[in-house]
Amino acid sequence: MSEATDTPVQKFEYKAEMKQLLHLIIHSLYTNPEVFMRELISNASDALNKVRFMQVRNQTVLHPEAELRIGIEIDEKNHTLVIEDSGIGMTRADLIERIGTVASSGTLEFLNRTEDASEKLDGGELIGKFGVGFYSVFMVTDEVTIETRSAIGEEKGWRWKSRGEGTFTIEEIDKAERGTRIYFTLKDEVKDLANEYRIKELIKKYSNFVDFPIYIGKEKVNSISALWQRKKEDMNKEELDEFYKFIAGDFRPPMDSLSLHIEGRVNFKALIFIPSEPPYGYFDPREEKSLHLYVNRVFIQDDCRELVPEHLRFLRGVVDTEDLPLNVSREVTQSSPVTAKIREIVTNRVLGMFEDWATSDAGKYETFFRHFGNHLKLGLTSDFANKDRLVELMRFETSKTEAGTFTSLQDYVSAMPEEQKEIYYITAESRAVAEKHPSLEYFRKNGIEVLFLTGPVDMFTFTTLQDYKGKNIVSVEKADIAIGETVDDERESLKGREAKDILARCKEVLGDRVEDVIESRRLVDSVATLVVGESGMDAQMERMMKMMDSNFAAGKKILEINLRHPLVRNLAHINSEDHESPVLREAIEQMYEGALLVEDNLSDPVDFVRRSMDFMEKATRG
Repeated sequence: MSEATDTPVQKFEYKAEMKQLLHLIIHSLYTNPEVFMRELISNASDALNKVRFMQVRNQTVLHPEAELRIGIEIDEKNHTLVIEDSGIGMTRADLIERIGTVASSGTLEFLNRTEDASEKLDGGELIGKFGVGFYSVFMVTDEVTIETRSAIGEEKGWRWKSRGEGTFTIEEIDKAERGTRIYFTLKDEVKDLANEYRIKELIKKYSNFVDFPIYIGKEKVNSISALWQRKKEDMNKEELDEFYKFIAGDFRPPMDSLSLHIEGRVNFKALIFIPSEPPYGYFDPREEKSLHLYVNRVFIQDDCRELVPEHLRFLRGVVDTEDLPLNVSREVTQSSPVTAKIREIVTNRVLGMFEDWATSDAGKYETFFRHFGNHLKLGLTSDFANKDRLVELMRFETSKTEAGTFTSLQDYVSAMPEEQKEIYYITAESRAVAEKHPSLEYFRKNGIEVLFLTGPVDMFTFTTLQDYKGKNIVSVEKADIAIGETVDDERESLKGREAKDILARCKEVLGDRVEDVIESRRLVDSVATLVVGESGMDAQMERMMKMMDSNFAAGKKILEINLRHPLVRNLAHINSEDHESPVLREAIEQMYEGALLVEDNLSDPVDFVRRSMDFMEKATRG
């Protein structure tokens, strides 16, 4: 243990969110305490990677000759453990900022949801989601001490100590070597962990693939195997699963993996994993990670986003190439033709794997698409080289599929009747909303399949598809849609002067709030619906534009009236008797605002509710 100097011990308070986190860790959250060892070793590995990276770039570090290693000391009699590394170390500021605050921006939200939960959560789940790492040590000890010295500059040594109860102390110490030493006494309920055999088992289970030797005493206990250097047939599922968990920080096994050994214009090896579920930080650029980049087995970057296009950044794994310099910078990887070629090959092979799933294991592909389909859809607007392939990988719920099941555009077109010339879709917040939309009534009545676009990115991506295999792709809410007469409808439609006059009266009442009022051929049961012209936006797109721009002004829409509906026939009769009837005017306003309400675009419902009450009051008079 390093000696303290004459500098006084300073006491600090944890930030409020840190106190909340520690309270949950210590008192209620975890059921799997052994993951603390994985987290402390992972932190030590990160610290060693930083030193090695500085050295390959010829940057000055303290004691450059020191072995890059992790050492573990076990005192079975006194139930103490020590984990020490020769890595980058920490400064006083690091101890205050990195150890005294919550590591992830999503932790607080998760804590607020979890605090009142009756069930305990597996420790691996919280750590896997949020990388709270070091704090997991409080699962197994009442007090922890860190002794550390930074490898950069003329830094001093520091000792950090805490019982995880709201405060921590820092004092200056004499520490000759760079790196970090963590030590603590195990709680009585986990004192069996102070056992060499148990610790070796934990290292093999969680940390066997750490890229630095881990010693217990003088014995190296991990394999330091660069798994990606092996061929796939030489790796078993257990090794692959554990390597994925280690490199992705996930507590679940992956859905599948892809091993690449490429030689030619570019040389690299890669081991790429498809997670079983979206990683934490999905669609959050602050949290999103990508593939790890190695050069000749030397770690370079842990989130080299240039190795895959944006729509494949849910992938996890390693790419190791000999065609980049060891001191490669992030700027170089962004512009390097080597990186671009690796990205092209990785993208091609990964899409090929998805295509194989889609043809040979539809259930597996649908599971994958349910989790990651939104990512692939983004590729339609950015990955033009692979757009045709991505289109074939798209899957949709439709008016003819069961909830939760999908169809492809190819299957949709194959099932189209010969007389159908277009592919139809409807946008909505959910399937339930889509199924109830008035504009779907004609299609349902006539057995015409309609794609349901309910995903958060559908409107930004699907509109880039104008056609598929010669078939125009058209929204059911478009006014110029080519629709014939509704079949099997015995109700007589208004015709001639009666029809013309009621449509004209509706246009007079609504004025410039609508572009036009016309007869509807798409409505069967509903009285009215709002549709858009050829260049207009449908309701879902307008809602999304308003979310992005509060000043966005929606365009005028066309009100379609169902001339078969009994209400319209009644209104036509009133119109012929009394063109200025207040009841007629109120009913037209109610039809229009009801159509706005269906689209969730009724900005002021007060008048709508008042009219509803008036109509009900008159209808219920004795």
